[in-house]
Amino acid sequence: MTTFRPELHLTAEEGILEGPAGVIRLGAKNEHVWHMFYQYRPTPDGQSRWGHSASEGDPFSWYECNDAIVPAGGERHLRAGAVVGGDVEDDGIDIYFTSRTDAGSTVQVARVDDVDALCSDLEDDTVEVSTAVKRLGKVVESTDEFSNFRSPCVIPGWSRLSDRDAGHEGWLMLAVTGPSDNPQPVVLSSDDGRAWQFIGPLEFVGDAGFEMDGSLVAPRLVRLRDEVDGNIYDVLFITTEVDGKDIASYIIGRLEGNQFHVVTPSQRFDFGHDFTRPRNTNYPRGTEDEFKLYERAYIYGFMTNSGRSGDPTAEPNWETEGWANALTLPRRITLQHGHLYQVPAPGLPDAVDEAQRALLWTGLCDIPAGSEVVVEIIDGNGEPAARIRHTGEHIELDRFDGDPKTAPLHDDDEDNITVIVDGSTLEVYAGGGSVAMSSRFWPENGSSGIRVRANGNAEIYSEWRRGHSSLL
Repeated sequence: MTTFRPELHLTAEEGILEGPAGVIRLGAKNEHVWHMFYQYRPTPDGQSRWGHSASEGDPFSWYECNDAIVPAGGERHLRAGAVVGGDVEDDGIDIYFTSRTDAGSTVQVARVDDVDALCSDLEDDTVEVSTAVKRLGKVVESTDEFSNFRSPCVIPGWSRLSDRDAGHEGWLMLAVTGPSDNPQPVVLSSDDGRAWQFIGPLEFVGDAGFEMDGSLVAPRLVRLRDEVDGNIYDVLFITTEVDGKDIASYIIGRLEGNQFHVVTPSQRFDFGHDFTRPRNTNYPRGTEDEFKLYERAYIYGFMTNSGRSGDPTAEPNWETEGWANALTLPRRITLQHGHLYQVPAPGLPDAVDEAQRALLWTGLCDIPAGSEVVVEIIDGNGEPAARIRHTGEHIELDRFDGDPKTAPLHDDDEDNITVIVDGSTLEVYAGGGSVAMSSRFWPENGSSGIRVRANGNAEIYSEWRRGHSSLL
């Protein structure tokens, strides 16, 4: 029996997961299906390709489907992009992906007319390449000024500038160009998702809060209505590499052409050890009423204990179980007064109950100054494998490797905390969703329980426990 493989977090069945490639949610309410396309390598020295898994009804019950696209001809790797649907009457999807060859990178598109066919004719022990995916070719390639187009974020139905509530005209693409040590985000537009026009390099109007001079990957964009002032804003996610580790942040503002007008400068998206490359979830056009246009979005992230220059085969699960890296749980994000709030997607408690080894603890607390609530993850030998400390002013996640991570909390944040343990993944949410922390850890003989105590004048008013084992 595996010890480290999570049950609710998606991993590659075999090989090295390299991140979410594109996510789409299809179907009517209560009958929806989540489709996760992910970039992975079957072997450490293999070529990157797109795998595919699906989950019906909730985004926690993943089953593996056939691979979507694999390198062909002179391609060295196929890397991440975006997956979009047409409208609610269209059963198909478009897959925008990065094709890497010796000559550089281009953005290409493939078409799937019947998404259900991606998960048909599955063999128990063999993952094939789906015949339902039809490549259509390049849509963005090098120009005299810009080259190596990659990592496209594609959003259909981008609104008119004169009516941000409309959301039904034109397509938007964010992509990265240039060499990896000097990346340049750019903006493109299209009337049909096939012929793309270059608008220009992404420029910030106002203080973005960071210098875009490092290694940058995977810009992503969502649109949300602020629950406090009622206005609609664009949320730009940027991932940069700092000292060998990726840092994901977001900026609030408005994108007009290729200019992003900053309203709130860069803020950290996740304060854990191992979060990177957030990916937005797309929906077919025509479902806006159901999802209450711009009120929420669903974001996935990549959980990796090593940066791009690291060695994922150093993870303990590689040698024992033949896989490396994982995705986060999906997060439902909302915008309140210029700050993102993150909570797990609905259905998680029931999914934990149905799992064999996952754990969940939620506590509503009162933590005065000088007090704390301590949550310990207990391994199979009865010893603490990780510790979370909530002081009311900050929250600390320590996996006992000499590098604890700390996130600030504010006076108006609620004193609550949620901890999810799933195999070698650990996620923490605090402050009513104002703070999220994602880390990998490897408890000996798995996790046997969660132990909680209140120190000083702290009180735990109520707590909610779900999971398989003795929760202490």
